[in-house]
Amino acid sequence: MNEPLQPNSTLANQLTRRAFLRSTALVTGTAAFAFPQILRATGALGKLNIGVIGAAGKGASDTDHCASENIVALCDADEEYCARQRKKYPNAKFYRDFRKMLKKEKSLDAVIVATPDHVHAPAAAMAMKQGKHVYVQKPLTNSVFEARTLRSLAKEKKLVTQMGNQGSAEDGLRRAVEVIQAGVIGPVRQVYVWSNRPIWPQGLDRPAGEDPVPANLDWDLWLGPAPFRPYKAKVYHPFAWRGWQDFGTGALGDMACHTANMPFRALKLGYPTEIEATSPPMNRETYPWKSKIRFEFPAREGLAPVTFWWFDGGEPVENGRRHDGSNKPPKDVTAALEEFRGGVPGSGCLLLGDKGQIFSPDDYGAQFYIKLNDDKEYKASRNHDAVNAIPQTIPRNAHKSERGDGDRRHHLEWIAAIKGGPTPYSNFDVAAYLTEIILLGCVALRVGRKLEWDGPNMKAKNAPEAAQYVKRQYRKGWKL
Repeated sequence: MNEPLQPNSTLANQLTRRAFLRSTALVTGTAAFAFPQILRATGALGKLNIGVIGAAGKGASDTDHCASENIVALCDADEEYCARQRKKYPNAKFYRDFRKMLKKEKSLDAVIVATPDHVHAPAAAMAMKQGKHVYVQKPLTNSVFEARTLRSLAKEKKLVTQMGNQGSAEDGLRRAVEVIQAGVIGPVRQVYVWSNRPIWPQGLDRPAGEDPVPANLDWDLWLGPAPFRPYKAKVYHPFAWRGWQDFGTGALGDMACHTANMPFRALKLGYPTEIEATSPPMNRETYPWKSKIRFEFPAREGLAPVTFWWFDGGEPVENGRRHDGSNKPPKDVTAALEEFRGGVPGSGCLLLGDKGQIFSPDDYGAQFYIKLNDDKEYKASRNHDAVNAIPQTIPRNAHKSERGDGDRRHHLEWIAAIKGGPTPYSNFDVAAYLTEIILLGCVALRVGRKLEWDGPNMKAKNAPEAAQYVKRQYRKGWKL
């Protein structure tokens, strides 16, 4: 007779003999699933024990989306910033240092990481080395090397992973991938992606002086692996860190994990051979107010070579507090789109194929429109005969859909996978690859010249100075 499940036991202890046998059968019979080191069992587990690192900000909604499980630990360098979540989850133990949390909370099955970008990798890596499943916010990491490392760790430890680009949960994005791969618009040779970001200050130099550190904030822990710098109020924490090179990855890192997700998957982009960025002059502190980045992808798996273009930002206005959003693809590229929409939206994705175009008007790829060469105008995908003729080949997110709840469903897919469900759609084998490629744009911006890229070896063949941005140095006391 099987032992009853214990709600506070670890995942390993929760497996019954029947669950073990079921998992073994699945392992041998379903190669498409990436099973964790601790075998999953369909429907056989009680609630997972989850810890959250970076529990305020985006971490708050990440936690709430997983509230069906046991939230046993919250961690944040700012005690006051996290006060609402601490009140909401009174049984969760609070920590400021994730290293202490991971050492003490032995019952954890899974960990959410929603800190600023620069802490993602060391926090996730420590959890993964302990055999814990992880959900990590986008962009997955701050550097190319970190992305490669997390991808390798996930594979080595056989863990269930998910990056927080919630558009991956949407049927529309998965449908677009099917349609493009079915060849409806023919070979795709040009991709244009643009963003209304940054919506935070960029193009700044480091401010002089320092301010007293608030009692509620552990500034040393907030800095984590980044080089030490004095605290300045309202400059870095809580949200303005995204534009600073030591902490964030600018508009590209923030949004391309969303907006480039669909074309990356559909076109099987792999490693680029060339990356070139143009922008206003950069300092060594922040990313610029606007950038244009070109990625060249060679022919692969029978697919045509692709030029991928990224645009963000615009000219700074209001004394540099925001930009005018003027940096977008050329008008000859967007002519049909402008006629259809009456203008170019602030963010979007446009794929140009030999037989037609596909346009997605939002950040997440949740909807798309198609215009074949013989069409007079774009049509919604659900209304186009060529789209409706394509069979479904990609499994959909199984969790009940309500308008605007893709983020919740994205988390539920991760939880279900830990308990034996299908591998999450944005697992690290996909997400870390996507992040690594995106962050090459950040490297090109910082180097300031065209990069001839050797993907497998993570090396710019023509620019040895790029190495310092591919793999960053951690401050003493921190490690990957």
